[in-house]
This record gives sequence, C-alpha cells and structure tokens, in this order.
Amino acid sequence: MTNDQPFVDLRKYDQSWFDRGRPAWYILLWWLVQAIAFPLTPQPLNILRCALLRLFGARIGKGVLIRPTARFTYPWKVTIGNYSWIGDNVVLYSLDQIHIGEHCVISQKSYLCTGSHDIQDPAFGLKTASITIENGAWVAADCFVGSGVQIGANAVIGARSSVFSNMPSGQVCWGSPCRPKTLRIKLDPPRTP
Repeated sequence: MTNDQPFVDLRKYDQSWFDRGRPAWYILLWWLVQAIAFPLTPQPLNILRCALLRLFGARIGKGVLIRPTARFTYPWKVTIGNYSWIGDNVVLYSLDQIHIGEHCVISQKSYLCTGSHDIQDPAFGLKTASITIENGAWVAADCFVGSGVQIGANAVIGARSSVFSNMPSGQVCWGSPCRPKTLRIKLDPPRTP
C-alpha cells in the first residue's frame, strides 16, 4: 500500500442540493414496495408491476412488459413508451430522467445510470444527466448506459457494451466503449402471392 494522498476528501461530500423528487417517507415506501411486491409477483402479473410503477409516478405506456426482478430507483423519473420490454435484473438508476421510447427492448442485466461524480472536485460532487432511448432501440444483455446518453431510434447496442456517448439512429453498435459498426437494415416482410 502506498502513502499517496487521496485526490478527494469524502468528508466534504454533500448532496443536500439534490432533489429526489419526493419526500423521504415516500421514497422509503417505494423501496419497500419494490423490495416486496416486485420479486413476489409471478411473471404473468406484469399488469400489477406496471400499475405499481404508475401509482408511484412512472409514465408507463400500454403493452409494456416489465420482469419482476427489474429495479427502479425513482419511478417518478421514468417514462416507458408503448409495447417496450424491461428484462430481468435491469436497473434503472433514475437519479435523473430516463426516457424509453416505444417498442424498445432493454435486455437482462443492463444498467441505465443517470448519476456520476465530478472526479476533479475534491468533494466528489454528484452529477446527473438524463438518458433517452428512442423508439425501436434494443439494448442487449448486460450493457451499461451512462448519464447524458441518447440512443437513436432503431439502434442496436450489442451485448456487454459500455455506452458513454450518443449512438446514432439505425446503427448496430457494440464495444467498450460502444461505437457504431454497421447499418441496421429493415427487411420488408415477405409478399404473399
């Protein structure tokens, strides 16, 4: 172990300015409901999970599928469009707004993280920025999407990618850091004679 002095002094950390959007008792109530109700709801009771999220302020479209192991830090900061899917063990760390469009898939174990810290600040100050995932995008299994990122419509983010910058519409992207690699082609359905 070295004797180098730390660049930060965590005793100075202060997030008293941060607005969670609801009072502390409400947040605690949500965390209890999520810890108890979500994991205990059988897979077919998706309608109950959507109703609970709506009750706590999430804007959830019609036909949305949410797995029982998905986690939402502050649901009142989450919008999910019609017919989108949220997979098993997905975390929506919604310190800031998370907007997911229509017909999107956020696959299992993906982590959408709207929070970070200022590494130049000796007090390690909290920073937040929203995440937007546009219509028809697919974030494949075990991806990390960082704060301030926008994923374009119909983009595909390959499994285990780390997304730290915006990804363009209609592109297949992967890697760590994630980069656009190829155009996503829409195939027309076969014609019937």
